[in-house]
Amino acid sequence: MCIATVGEGGKPSARMVLLKDVDERGFVFYTNYESRKGREILANPHVALCFHWMPLERQVRVEGKAEKVSDAEADAYFQSRPRESRIGAWASKQSRPLSGKAELIKAVAAETLRFGIGEIPRPPYWSGFRIVPEVIEFWNNGAARLHDREVFTRDGDGWAVHRLFP
Repeated sequence: MCIATVGEGGKPSARMVLLKDVDERGFVFYTNYESRKGREILANPHVALCFHWMPLERQVRVEGKAEKVSDAEADAYFQSRPRESRIGAWASKQSRPLSGKAELIKAVAAETLRFGIGEIPRPPYWSGFRIVPEVIEFWNNGAARLHDREVFTRDGDGWAVHRLFP
């Protein structure tokens, strides 16, 4: 999914992330809280998501507020990741300048030696966000650009539904 955050000065920033869970509470992804997106979300939790399926000519847009997942959720997902990915979470100083690939390879080697064959705990700066939707828009391509747009807006414990002109 594409997630858009708001940075300093109100400037938007969008990037692709891996959706790891979706349920009645929202959409979950995991990241380094010290990364650019992590810092931006912690400073301003209002985000937008976009799912686009070009072959199906469909799109879903989500606007909502990010909240941290529980430590138990983050721990469970972290332990389900491949060992190399868990080491990478410790080795990568995500979103910070890198002098070259050799610096990253050296950091991965150091973390691999540090953990040996033992367990790799979740780093304190690595966790997840759940995007709690406030607005969800479903878009379906239509002939002659007469698209179908249906918007669900949170209304108390339910949803108000309305259609939009294309």
